[in-house]
Amino acid sequence: MIFIGISLLVISLDNTILNVALPSISIELGATASQLQWIVDAYVLVFAALLLTMGAVSDRIGRKRALQFGLAWFGVFSLMAALSGSTTMLIVTRALLGLGGATIMPSTLSLITSMFDDAKERAQAIAIWAAIFGLGVGVGPVVGGWLLEHYQWNAVFVVNLPIVVLAIVGGQLTIEESRDEHAPRPDIPGVVLSITGLFALVYGIIEAGQSGWAEQNVLIAFGAAAVLLGIFGYWEYRSPNAMLPLGFFKNMSFTGANLALTLVVFGLFGSVFFFSQYFQSVQGYTALEAGLRMFPQAIVLMFAATMSARVAGILGTKVTVGVGILIAAAGLFMMSQVLDVDTPYGIVLLGMVILGIGMGTAMSPATNSIMGSVPVRKAGIGSAMNDTTRQLGGALGVAVLGTIANNTYLTQISALESKLPPQVPGDLYKAVESSIQGAHIAAGMVPDPTVAQLIVNSANHAFTSGMNDGMLIGSAIMLLAALVAFAILPSEVRRSTEEEMSFGVRSDAMRAPVAGD
Repeated sequence: MIFIGISLLVISLDNTILNVALPSISIELGATASQLQWIVDAYVLVFAALLLTMGAVSDRIGRKRALQFGLAWFGVFSLMAALSGSTTMLIVTRALLGLGGATIMPSTLSLITSMFDDAKERAQAIAIWAAIFGLGVGVGPVVGGWLLEHYQWNAVFVVNLPIVVLAIVGGQLTIEESRDEHAPRPDIPGVVLSITGLFALVYGIIEAGQSGWAEQNVLIAFGAAAVLLGIFGYWEYRSPNAMLPLGFFKNMSFTGANLALTLVVFGLFGSVFFFSQYFQSVQGYTALEAGLRMFPQAIVLMFAATMSARVAGILGTKVTVGVGILIAAAGLFMMSQVLDVDTPYGIVLLGMVILGIGMGTAMSPATNSIMGSVPVRKAGIGSAMNDTTRQLGGALGVAVLGTIANNTYLTQISALESKLPPQVPGDLYKAVESSIQGAHIAAGMVPDPTVAQLIVNSANHAFTSGMNDGMLIGSAIMLLAALVAFAILPSEVRRSTEEEMSFGVRSDAMRAPVAGD
C-alpha cells in the first residue's frame, strides 16, 4: 500500500507543481500565453483520452506490470521535459507524460481493490488513496515554489525522478500481481472509438475555455465527440468483448457516484483554479508564499478523507457523500460572498478549510462506491471510469467557470478605457483586457504612477468580481451534485454480478434491495 501511495503521489504532484513554474518557463523559453496553456493541457488531453484504454489494458496484462511500465515511462519523459530547450519540445514531452499518467492512476486504484476483499478494509484503503492524492495536490505549489526560489524551472520535472525510482523498486518488491484471468480478446474498435471520442471532447472543452464556445473548431470537436462516443456506446452495447460493459451503469452505486463526482470536480477545479492567481496576482505573494497559504486546505482534505470511511460506515454512502458535498458547496458560497482584493487571510483560510472538509468527506466514499460496485476482475476499467469522470469534470469546470469569470472581468474592465488618458496606447489597454497578469505588466510600463495604480486597482477588482461569480456558480453546481447523491446513490455499495454486466439483462435484475436505501 505504501508504494502504491508513492506511485499516486507523483501524479498528484505533477500538475500543481508545474503551475507555479509557468511564469519562469515563459521567460526562459519565450513561451506565449497560448503555449503555456498547451504545456498544461497537452498532458490533460492525452491523460483523459487514454484512461479507459489503459484501465482495460491493465486488467488484461496485469495491474502491477502496467503500473511499473507507467512509472518508468513517466520517469523517462520527466527527464526529457527537464531537458527541453524549446516550448514545442516541452509540449510534446508533456503530452507523452500523459500516457504514463493514464497508465499509473487506474492501476493504483484497481490494485487496492484487488488487495482488499473485506468491504470495510477496502473503504479505508481507498480513503487513504484519496488522502494521498489530496496531499499531493496541496504539496505541489509549496514544493514548486521552494524549488523555483533555489533552482531553474526544470527542477519541477527533475523532482519526479527519485519518486519514480522509489516507487518502481518498492513496488517490485512488495506489490503482488493481479489481473482479469478471463479477460476477453482486445476490443480494438472500442479502444479506437474511446480514444478519439474522448480526445475530441476534451480538446473541445479546452479550446472553448480559451477561445469561446461558438468557435468553429470547438463546434467541430464537440460534434465529432458526440458522433464518436455515440458509436462507441452502440459498439459496446453490441460487442461480446466490450471494453466498458454498459451493464455497469444499471448499478446506481456506479452511476450515481460517477455523476456526483463529475459535478463535484466540476465545481472544485473550476473554483480553486482562481486561488493561486488570487494570492499571487491580486494580493502580491510569491509562488512559495501562495503555496504555503493554500497548503492547509490539503491537510484538512487529507484528514477528512482518512476519516470518511468511518463516517460512511455509520451514516451510509448516500448521506456521507451528500452531506460532504453540501459542506463543500457552503464553503464555496461563503467565499463567493466575502472575498475581495484585501480580504484578510483568516477569512480565506476559513472558506478553504470548509471546502476541504466537504471534499475530503465526499470524494472518498464516492470513489469506494464506484470501485465496490464493479467485479474485482474489472477493477482496472472501473478505476479508469472513476478517473475519466474526474478529468472531464475538472476540464469542463475550468473551461465553464473560467469563461464566466473572464466575461465578468471583461465587463468590469471595459469601464477603465474611458478613464485612461489619451496618451495611453491602445495596445496597452489590450494587454489589460487579456488577463490580470497582463494588466499588472501593462501598469509597470506606464510612467504616471497615478494611472498605473488605476490600472492595477481596476484589474484587481474586476478579477475578484469574476472569481466570485465563478465560485457562486461552482457552489450551485455542487448543490446539484448533492441532490444527485441524495436522489440516486444507494446507502450501501452493491457489487454488480457477472450476469448484470451484460446490458441485455432483464430490468428487474438491475438492482437488488439495498439496506438503508
